[in-house]
Amino acid sequence: MSIQDVIKDQVSKHRVVLYMKGSPDFPQCGFSANVVSMLRGCGLNEFFSVNVLEEPEIRQGIKDFANWPTIPQLYVNGEFVGGSDILTEMHKSGELKKMLQS
Repeated sequence: MSIQDVIKDQVSKHRVVLYMKGSPDFPQCGFSANVVSMLRGCGLNEFFSVNVLEEPEIRQGIKDFANWPTIPQLYVNGEFVGGSDILTEMHKSGELKKMLQS
């Protein structure tokens, strides 16, 4: 199974997937911590996460998968939503909460 197949499998099997540095309880960068905080602020306490620091193949593979150069990356219902900046704007507008509740 290629790394792209692994990623495709992860985002299709789980409703919400966050590729991040560290874990939700122990984020290893401020951007990842920010996204976890926003997700929890929207009432989402349980979600599938992948620590890219422990999986270097996924760290590069996820950038190729979404054609997005930075981490964290959030997927909802198999679709790439965005990174920290996009998610911050969506959170401020209420769009993120609506997406997570639907």
